[in-house]
Amino acid sequence: MNQLAINEKVGPNYMLLELTGDITAYTLSDLQEKLYQYIVDTNVVLDMTQVYSMDASGVGIILATMNDGEENGNRVFIMNPSESAHESLTRTGFWSSFHVIHAVTEVSDT
Repeated sequence: MNQLAINEKVGPNYMLLELTGDITAYTLSDLQEKLYQYIVDTNVVLDMTQVYSMDASGVGIILATMNDGEENGNRVFIMNPSESAHESLTRTGFWSSFHVIHAVTEVSDT
């Protein structure tokens, strides 16, 4: 079982979380805590370039955070999802609901 490393970087109107590893029920507690902490105050960018795998719990946390963000006037952005992350997010049937970006310069205020 791989771990999930989270590197945090503050941007002008977002918090960037660079994710490396697997997003699964076993690894998502730190991610969940950070997402719920930041989405109240700002946009959150999830750099998923180095996500090796993601299960339904990982997708569920992202969807829940998106809903929380909307309630607070903020958005969750998915940046450069790896092939595995893209497949996991596409399987939900909500792919078009995700705000997918290629660079943090695409983050806009809501």
